[in-house]
Formats: sequence, C-alpha cells, structure tokens
Amino acid sequence: MANTKSRRAFFKKAITAGAMLTPLSATFGAGLTQAMERNTYYSKPAELKITEVQCAFIRFGSSLFVKIQTDQGIYGCGEGVDAVAGTYHFVKALEWRLKGKNPLNVHRLFDDLRKSGIFQGAQAGMYVAVLSAIETALWDIAGKALGVPVYQLLGGKFRDKIRVYCDTALYQRNLPTPEDFANAATEAKKMGFTAIKFDLDQRNDPKKYDSYNWTASPGELKRMVDQVTAAREAVGPEIDICCDMHGRYDGVTGQQIAKRLEPLNLMWLEEPIPAENPEAYKIISESTTTPICAGENLYLAYGFRRLLEMGAIDIIMPDLQKTGGLGEGQRIANLASLYYVPFAPHMVASYLGAMASCHVCASVPNFMILEWQMYFHTDAMYKEIVKFDGPMVENGFITLSEKPGIGVDINEEGMKKYAAPGYPFFK
Repeated sequence: MANTKSRRAFFKKAITAGAMLTPLSATFGAGLTQAMERNTYYSKPAELKITEVQCAFIRFGSSLFVKIQTDQGIYGCGEGVDAVAGTYHFVKALEWRLKGKNPLNVHRLFDDLRKSGIFQGAQAGMYVAVLSAIETALWDIAGKALGVPVYQLLGGKFRDKIRVYCDTALYQRNLPTPEDFANAATEAKKMGFTAIKFDLDQRNDPKKYDSYNWTASPGELKRMVDQVTAAREAVGPEIDICCDMHGRYDGVTGQQIAKRLEPLNLMWLEEPIPAENPEAYKIISESTTTPICAGENLYLAYGFRRLLEMGAIDIIMPDLQKTGGLGEGQRIANLASLYYVPFAPHMVASYLGAMASCHVCASVPNFMILEWQMYFHTDAMYKEIVKFDGPMVENGFITLSEKPGIGVDINEEGMKKYAAPGYPFFK
C-alpha cells in the first residue's frame, strides 16, 4: 500500500510542479491521477494471502460451491459436482492447509493438497471432486488479482466462442417415445443448437428381461434405434446427435447398438459400458464406425492415460468440476492432443461451472464441443444462483467472458433458497 501511495504522490507533485511552468501542464497527467484514484489498489501479488474457505451445497448436496476469501477482499468461486455430497467438513479440513498461502500459486497448492492426501483418497472420488472446486476458485482469484480472464492465465485462447451441445434431459425413466425424441430434437434445433444429446439407458424398459442384467434384449435395442431414428429424421443430416448410455450395459450390447446406429451418423455413442476397463472399450471401438466417447467418471490425467495409449476411445469427455479442475482439464486435453483425440468436456454444473469450463475449452487446440443442459432454460434456479453478463448461450455457442477471473459470480441471496437442508451455507 505504501508503494501505491508513493506513486500517487509522485504524479501529484509532478503535475503541481508542471503547473508553475505553463498553463498547459495544468491538465497534463490529471486523467492518469484520477484513474488511479478511482481504482482499488492492492499490495503486490506476492503478498496476497488466503484467509478462509467457505462453501455451500444445492441439489440435495450433489453440487458444491466454494468461495475462497483473501486478506485483500478478493475472493474466488469454484464448483464441484456429483462426488461431493456430505463433504462440508472435508472442505473445512482442507481450509487449514490453505490458510496463509498465496492463492496465485495455483499449481503448487493443487499439488500440495493432492500429495498430502495420498493416504486419504486423493487419487479419485470425493477428494478430487472437492479439490476441483477449490482449484477453480484459485484460478478465479488469480484472474481477478492480476486483472485478466482465466484463459489468459492458461496460455491464451484459440477461440472466442465455445460450441455447446444441448442435452435434452429427456430422461428414459419417463419412457419417452420416438415422437418425444423427434419433438425434443426439433425444439433444440429451433433454439439454435447444432448438436443434441439423448439418453438411451432405461432400467424400467418393459422389454427388459432382467433389470440387473446389463445385456439389452432385442426389444430394447429396437427401442433405442427407433428413438434415435426419429430424432435424426426430425432434424436432418446436418445436426449432430450424440447418445448416452451411462455405462449401464455390457460389451455385447455396446457393440450391437454402436453397429445398429451407424447409418444415423452419430457424433458419438457415450459410455455404453463403465469406463474403468480400457480393453473392453477397445473391443467396442474397433467393432464399429460409430465414434465412442467416455471419461466423465475418470479422475485426473492418470485416469485417461491408458485409454489414450491403447486407442480405446475416439473422444474424451472429462468433467472439469470433478476430474481435478481447470489446470488438470487442460493437462488432460493436451495429453489427448498427442493422440489426435478430440476434447469434449462433460458439464452438469451451473453457469459458473460452464464458464469455468469454457476458459479451458478456449485454451486448447483439440476442443470439440461442451455439454449444455436444457434445464438451464426451464429451471429458474440456474439463473438465480449466479451473476453474469449477457445471455448464457446464443445459437449454440457461449461467448467467452473477458472479465477478470472466470467472469461469473455466485449470487448468495439467490442461492440461499435452494440451499441443501442440513448443510452450513457459506460458512
């Protein structure tokens, strides 16, 4: 602060001295001095310190929001999803490892937290999902403190707009018909989306012989093909369609449905089997021309190494609110780029998570497309819990924020009414 005051005094003295020499110098430098007076000045970045880590939960505890406070009033926001339920006390346990540290050392803090948790589950699951939220909040602080958007800290951008596909949220538990698929596809196309996703797994399918057996019956296979066929006929050949099976089937079913959907020219078939068996994925991928996509339930770059080395999948889809955060997301994308594999992140977070993901998507050359949820347009909560500029999405693209940090903020007042019961709220 003393250095800042000295700079102001220098300019003021220079202007005053100049005024004694000529009338013109009475205005010279005044604009700079006024601009300096209008801005908040912080100490140099090396002196910034973390003081507190706060958090809140929504969606019955499946969405974690983290807010990291500093000694200069700058705060950062991050989000974790899915593997975060019941982790309030874990967030607070990590807080003491961060207090007093400089938040701008993002990679160092990430590495410290991960390596210090080797015997606490830091390889995957809840530990990494919570770490993803914290790491994202650190990037947000760094951008705000240095006055640049996060993508700039990640090395710059390849693109200004991020293409998204619309997950229609046409969940199979409601037994949608082929006509429902056609209508949902048509609606998404009218909204300007150039890519659409549907779920194909249906545990309560009346044609299923055994709800615990992962082999699809002939009737189930026909149902899936009929549904996707209706969607393709409704939107024509120039709209991308992808289908998700949520890892609920076996290798035989994965091969069969991928083969039968080949004439419909899918953008990808997503996780017909669980992603933990690269060898099984390779068998499916080699049996079909339908691109196979996986990765939303894999953690850290290590989780993708074997799949990529084996050529087991065609497209990777890490969830950046779960797999390790933004730096790790970029690392995964760069790893995939070595194998010429496209990067298409999974995204079921809020608009905070969406924009955070966009900064990573902008920063890598092999970005393909990002997930977007139809419920952002139908559920008021998703607009109320965040603060942002402009429309969320236009014609199937998110415009990358140029504001310092992530560019989307948490709206605590809006979020409070959706807070998960039984959890502390930003404490």
